Amino acid sequence: MLGMHCKRWLAASCCALALAAPAAAVTVDLDQAVELALQADPRISEREHLVEAARALLQEAVGSDGLFLDLDAFLALSPGVDDGFFNTGKTCNSPCKVNDDGMDGVSPWANVQFKLIKPLLTFGKIESYAEAAQGNVDVKRGDVRLQRIETRMQVSKAYYGYLAARNGRELLEDVDARVNKAINLVQRWIEEGTGNAKQSDLFAMQTGRGLLRKALAQARAIEQIALAGLRLLTGIPANEPLEVAERNITAVPLPIGSLEELQAKALVERTEIDQLEAGLRARRALVEAKRAEMRPNVYAGVVGSLAWSPERETLDSPYVHDPFNHAGASPVVGMQWRWAGNVQQARIAQAEAELNALVDKQSFARAGIPFEVTERYHQVLANQSAVEELAQASRAGRRWMLTSYADFEAGIERSERVIAAFQGYVLAHTDYLASLNDYNMEVAELLRVSGSYR
Repeated sequence: MLGMHCKRWLAASCCALALAAPAAAVTVDLDQAVELALQADPRISEREHLVEAARALLQEAVGSDGLFLDLDAFLALSPGVDDGFFNTGKTCNSPCKVNDDGMDGVSPWANVQFKLIKPLLTFGKIESYAEAAQGNVDVKRGDVRLQRIETRMQVSKAYYGYLAARNGRELLEDVDARVNKAINLVQRWIEEGTGNAKQSDLFAMQTGRGLLRKALAQARAIEQIALAGLRLLTGIPANEPLEVAERNITAVPLPIGSLEELQAKALVERTEIDQLEAGLRARRALVEAKRAEMRPNVYAGVVGSLAWSPERETLDSPYVHDPFNHAGASPVVGMQWRWAGNVQQARIAQAEAELNALVDKQSFARAGIPFEVTERYHQVLANQSAVEELAQASRAGRRWMLTSYADFEAGIERSERVIAAFQGYVLAHTDYLASLNDYNMEVAELLRVSGSYR
């Protein structure tokens, strides 16, 4: 019995500890963050729904070649009649007189008319509209890929921005601690009357600390904003801890290939090129469809009609149609033609103008895309050189700060030189972090414009 109570107590304790323990942080690297964002971004789902709508439009165009049923049915009231069509009954011998006194109340009246039609020849209308609809589907699929690329770029911006801001905040906190230590040292020297510190040195350092802490507050804000953006994009809830796998921002490798190879790749792999090709197919098909609208449609089918009014006698004469009591159906072959010359010519001209506009757009894209690659390529090289130079400047600035501070503690360095060393190191390293972020994003842009992201 005692053992059972012990087991229950242990189980309850374990549950309480499990509930009290903080949730494990979600740790992601850039690729994992991108994958989470691609699954969570509702803008991608929105584009995918538009693809489904385009597919439905394609199905509508293809389905226009199938069977069509046009049916009209109603229930109504008709006058009731009695005693036949003639005064003498259902038949008479000449001369005959039509019965005009046979009204007998009202009668229910059921009527059904139907047409079952199958297109035989549309002179290319269905095929052209289906081809245009397929091109529209391909364009919408391209929109999905473009949104996925845009999401990837936004995740990269938030990820690198967070790393740069966090490293910058850590730098400023380190320098702030050193400045505080220097201020305390100057205050002690002034109070004790030792060293060569003056009151102006204290004021100068306090001024520098204020400026430093302003930059520190901004760095913390940027860090939190970037993390919130990363959380938003990846779909991780606000109450769930999020951490990035990398400790420091580092330079990513350059894309493989020369400028000419990247330009050639862009003209083949860019999603926009695929969209333009699909759009041209759709526009050409629409031009053909508008031209085909000037031609008739040939069809075959069955048409029929059925009516029944029980309080009326049926007219059995083959020469007189009885709208209230009859039944009949017949196979038909027919032609439908809606011709409006000026209107249809205007629609053709509009479709051709839109086609020509897209052709010009494609021509500009084929010239502009290589320029985009060239621009990003040289920006990447420039940022790479800047990062290398600023890395050396940052290392030199840190050595300058450390040696100046050591000399200041020994009493052989002036305070203004120490403040200048602090400022120089902060400016050099923060510029280095910003350039690293810019370089990484320029590499991502180069990969995007060269068609490496799909």
